[in-house]
Order: sequence, then C-alpha cells, then structure tokens
Amino acid sequence: QVQLVESGGGLVQAGGSLRLSCTASGLTFSTLAMGWFRQAPGKEREFVAAISWGGGTTHYADSVKGRFTISRDNAKRAVNLEMSSLKPEDTAVYYCAARPFTLQPMGDMRSYDYWGQGTQVTVSS
Repeated sequence: QVQLVESGGGLVQAGGSLRLSCTASGLTFSTLAMGWFRQAPGKEREFVAAISWGGGTTHYADSVKGRFTISRDNAKRAVNLEMSSLKPEDTAVYYCAARPFTLQPMGDMRSYDYWGQGTQVTVSS
C-alpha cells in the first residue's frame, strides 16, 4: 500500500520559515520524482516545487522561486520543502506527490500518481 505522509505544517508569521517533510512507504522511492503542491481556500491546487528521482533536477513555481527549496533523502525515503520569507499568500494545504518516470513537465499535476493527505500552512500578517 502506497502511503505519503506530510508533516511540519503550522502557523507562522509573515517573514518566517517552515520546513515540510514527506515520508513515503509502499513504493520504490528512489525511482520516483517528487513534488509539492498547495491548495488555498477557494482556489485550485497548484504546483509549488518538484525534484527528480536522483535530486539533480529541481523545478519551482515562479511565486516561490528564491524562497523555497526542495530536497530529498532517498535513504530516508523523504522529501523536504524548506520555506522561508513566508507570505500570507503562501497560506494553503500543502500536498506531497510522487510520480514514476515520465516526460511530462514536472509541474504537471496530472502526471503524479500518488498523493499525501496534506498539511496546513498558515502565514499570518
């Protein structure tokens, strides 16, 4: 059974930092690209960041570029999202997702087969 479990969400003031983590089980983690997506109230889910299976390629949404950093530890079956200089507009439920090899763009949500349940991030002004 494939399971992705996010952790690390919470409440933070604008300008602050948070670190999200996602651990995986039930799949061959090291062969999967991993991504983070988010969904704010009343809005569609959107791409945040993604990382290739080996960690050599990363991709970020323009809205988080320079503020967020995605990384992975294949030995621990984990992917992390370091978020800094947080803004109120970063408030959302953040989801971890995994996908097998594909030529689809890393930000293409439809290409991800596995999803976590999400973790809430709230940034106060």
